[in-house]
Amino acid sequence: MSQLQDNFGRRFHYLRMSVTDVCNFKCTYCLPDGYRPDGKPKFLDLNEIENLVGAFAEVGTQKIRITGGEPTLRKDFSDIIRIVADNDKISTIATTTNGYRLAKHAQEWYDAGLRRINVSVDSLDPRMFYQITGENKFDDVMRGVDAALEAGFERVKINAVLLKGLNDKDLPRFLHWIKQTPIDLRFIELMETGLGRDYFKAHHLAGADIKSQLIQDGWQLDQSAVDDGPAQNFSHGDFQGRIGLIMPYEKNFCANCNRLRVSAKGKLHLCLFTEHGVDLRDLLQSHSQRTELIERLHGQLQAKKETHYLHDGVTGVTQHLASIGG
Repeated sequence: MSQLQDNFGRRFHYLRMSVTDVCNFKCTYCLPDGYRPDGKPKFLDLNEIENLVGAFAEVGTQKIRITGGEPTLRKDFSDIIRIVADNDKISTIATTTNGYRLAKHAQEWYDAGLRRINVSVDSLDPRMFYQITGENKFDDVMRGVDAALEAGFERVKINAVLLKGLNDKDLPRFLHWIKQTPIDLRFIELMETGLGRDYFKAHHLAGADIKSQLIQDGWQLDQSAVDDGPAQNFSHGDFQGRIGLIMPYEKNFCANCNRLRVSAKGKLHLCLFTEHGVDLRDLLQSHSQRTELIERLHGQLQAKKETHYLHDGVTGVTQHLASIGG
């Protein structure tokens, strides 16, 4: 099968696969009022996930990130990992988690086949962590990070959304942490969604300002791998850890887009922001539907736009990032 490619020559090696939109944190930039179910949602089951992974693997997907909501809230999370790991065409298996269950299950997930893990830690100040997340779980999450390092994950990353007036003073603490700790810090520029215009205006901090400071302080931009996400990664000879910046408002951010998203209910999203998604679930019921599913994927890629238009103030239809896996 030919590799997924859009009309702008971009090839797609990376799938962000949401398995639930449920989350048990109440982060101010994402779910400030907590998770509010719309009826009784029925998320993709293991058979549907297996058929989805199989189809994407046949059209060039090399990396799958299991996302949410909070993906580890699914009781069959380890089974989902094993489904992805059993496909020998997938070379990288990752997840993003709030770390709530990490201390207890890091080794189990590693043994199931998970190799890379991103943990959301928006502040190293426990009080600010609580203010941003709505949960007094800082110590639990940090124990989870330690457990992930001990389990042997090939890459442990820390995600922090940059928030002016909240955690923007934390950079020295983060730098002190990675001086002797081999983790990647990922600073994510706040993005405006349908529910967050006022919040965005109050707390947006340009990632380009952080980039300029890093370069001034001697950090060097690393070369990107084919299955990397959108972060620009920086290294410094005096630090064991790295810093990555995700800057969606930077010019040409979308030029090297290599990732697609499928929601927990089986909708394909060509972009995080701009459209309602295309249902794939009717073609996830049987292996015999794979050819038709792949044809639908190829057809939909022709509708992918050149950019997300965030820099023009267009936020699309996405109300909050938890709904399709961030």
